[in-house]
Amino acid sequence: MAEISAKIVMELRGRTGAGMMDCKKALAAVEGDMEKAIDYLREKGLAAAAKKQSRIAAEGLVGSFVCKECATGALVEVNCETDFVAKTDKFKALVSDVAEQVAKKNPADVDALLKQPFFKDESTTIEQMVTAATAEIGEKISIRRFVRYEGGIVESYIHMGGKVGVLVQAEGTPNEEVIHDVALQIAAASPVAPEYVRREEVDPSHLEHEKEILIAQARNEGKPENIIEKMVQGRIVKFYKEVCLLEQAFVKDADISVGKMIEQKAKGLNIVRFTRYKMGDGLEKKVNDLAAEVAEQIGSMQK
Repeated sequence: MAEISAKIVMELRGRTGAGMMDCKKALAAVEGDMEKAIDYLREKGLAAAAKKQSRIAAEGLVGSFVCKECATGALVEVNCETDFVAKTDKFKALVSDVAEQVAKKNPADVDALLKQPFFKDESTTIEQMVTAATAEIGEKISIRRFVRYEGGIVESYIHMGGKVGVLVQAEGTPNEEVIHDVALQIAAASPVAPEYVRREEVDPSHLEHEKEILIAQARNEGKPENIIEKMVQGRIVKFYKEVCLLEQAFVKDADISVGKMIEQKAKGLNIVRFTRYKMGDGLEKKVNDLAAEVAEQIGSMQK
């Protein structure tokens, strides 16, 4: 057996980020071959992935999978650390696999999903698959959230190369073109994305909060109290047109609402619900201090 020097162990550690003992074990297993040792650690995955768990994964992709024959669809957000990795074929394939897994295996939540055997290879779990991808790609990867719809008509739309994704469920008159346009509307709506399908679904507390803001705005504008109520009623109508999908101006024809477009093209089609994910919403991006990071890496190699 080839002698494993401290120098080659340090080199392997620097190249992979794995622990010292894991590097020594890997080199011993492959008789000191550096490239084979790197492969060995990647195959094991755990050591290289562990170093990356403290990093912030605030980039990534929103992806979807829809089975029209079984009326099932899933929308997922998978995060990584950099936009560069998010654009790679390996990461895109991972996101696609996770979306299909959710659609086919119906996990209760992310924790349950991670424990599920991968539908393409039941000898590995989703968690092991993500860990292996973390080690291979070299960045922290995490499954952040997902939603799954089953029944009726299910459609998805991925916008801006995975920056925004939408899943829609409908019932009644099937019309693929209209459902597609509805999904596109939800994804592309600007400046305000819809939050509800129709005004009857608006959370009463949300509506009350909006009214309080509008009353305060009117008073700040110096409007008399006797006309503030009428003004607020008019502005609430505008609020509904912003947050309710069916009342929004249709992105392909601003002269009609989405509800009117559906009535004209697919009378009898009912939008049941939708989910819209914007990649990275609510996640804090880490601003790296490159000099500090390099110093940290050099320090760890000298230990």
